[in-house]
Amino acid sequence: MPWLQLRVDTNRDDAARIEAAMLFAGAVSVTLQDNADQPVLEPALGETPLWDATRVTGLFDADIDTRVTEARAASHLCEPLPNARWEQLEDKDWEREWMEHYHPIQCGERLWVCPSWREPPEADGVNLMLDPGLAFGTGTHPTTFLCLGWLDGAPLAGKTVLDYGCGSGILGIAALLLGAERAAGTDIDPQALLASRENLRRNGLAEDRFPVYLPQDLPQAENDIVVANILAGPLVELAPDLIRQLKPGGRLCLSGILQSQAEAVKSAYRNWIDFDPDGVREEWVRLSGVRAR
Repeated sequence: MPWLQLRVDTNRDDAARIEAAMLFAGAVSVTLQDNADQPVLEPALGETPLWDATRVTGLFDADIDTRVTEARAASHLCEPLPNARWEQLEDKDWEREWMEHYHPIQCGERLWVCPSWREPPEADGVNLMLDPGLAFGTGTHPTTFLCLGWLDGAPLAGKTVLDYGCGSGILGIAALLLGAERAAGTDIDPQALLASRENLRRNGLAEDRFPVYLPQDLPQAENDIVVANILAGPLVELAPDLIRQLKPGGRLCLSGILQSQAEAVKSAYRNWIDFDPDGVREEWVRLSGVRAR
């Protein structure tokens, strides 16, 4: 079953209130974690210790409306959730299978995603060396797999690519390895930008070929290709911004979309995009097409 998680970085005093707000909004579970590598020593009797910097993570069904859910949590809190971000939860069965047995993953005809401690199965293939980390994107989740397969079949030679919601950097790095001239990435999570830079180095690519930015710092450009593997709600809201980053005749690839959400996302882009047939894997859909206007 697919899941979403809502993460809020907060402090010791507000963590319990945010936890209650997430449960009120329908979270099936809420976890509290140290957000600053601060040890908690043995507590006094009856004390529930928390960290000065605490991350609160709520787990939600993937078919929820994220805007409605976040608004419901905010209504219980009587203020907006601070520093809130939605993320897809990696498919844990796939991820555990890969980690335990160290299986490289083939995505399309040429591209392989390989753990850095394993020899690539095809030495002359396009091998992306990547280890699981804190940022989303290892190729195991159906949404990432769908995007990688699409990139493998796209004409990338000499193209510029924007990876919106770059996570681990996997899509931008894959595009470069598959022949793109230059890529850029953006993500709301600073940890994702660090992970992207590290994975770029792991694959022997120069940093200036894949600069990464927080969204507010992303330069305006007319890219040949825009790839966004995020969530349906943000994809709808971001439609004008993503189109502004895509030149006429350029190709768009959107993922992170459940089958039940595909038509709503298409509707947000139909004024600009002529869509291809959908790509489908399990409950997830990839939308792609050409900017005609």
